[in-house]
Amino acid sequence: MSQIQPPLRSQDIPYLKIAHTEPGIKSVIIHRLLLHFAKVCPGQDIVIVCIGTDRSTGDCLGPLVGTSLSKWNSKHFHVYGTLEEPVHAMNLRDTLQQINEKFNQPFIIGIDACLGQTSSVGSIQVVQGPLRPGAGVNKELPPVGDIHLTGIVNVGGFMEYFVLQNTRLSLVMRLSEIIASSVYAAIKEWNRSFIPLIQREQ
Repeated sequence: MSQIQPPLRSQDIPYLKIAHTEPGIKSVIIHRLLLHFAKVCPGQDIVIVCIGTDRSTGDCLGPLVGTSLSKWNSKHFHVYGTLEEPVHAMNLRDTLQQINEKFNQPFIIGIDACLGQTSSVGSIQVVQGPLRPGAGVNKELPPVGDIHLTGIVNVGGFMEYFVLQNTRLSLVMRLSEIIASSVYAAIKEWNRSFIPLIQREQ
């Protein structure tokens, strides 16, 4: 469970926050992700770290996204964090160490749920820089990601653990579907555009 993104400071690409009911939301997220992918180097691995646990309704957003992405079995990215093998507070440090040992400076996309204001519940954020997992429930964990996406699943500020357990599963599933399909489509589009460009330069 991550902390909601603070106001924009000095970022190259402004962060995006969009309601899940917004028409054309997937196209908007895909376009923003493609802007971030411009920083991915040739041959650089893309690793998606989906944080959360299947033991909490509100905090299962990440594992739901990871499970959906892993079903595509794509060669263009690597997924950590699913319903069957979640990445959470207890194993996050070990998971990040494994990633850094296996891949040479990968481009990491962090995905997590977060709590926010009432007016923001149901929104999805795409943000440059790492997410701070555990910050929403006062845990100190290592930052994750060159960029990150979060789904605001409920209201924060009080009794966070109770709020997470009483989050609507239908909302979490809808947010996870939007995030998973948008990330997959953006990576697919980026590879479709990027590979011919490399071939022309060779």
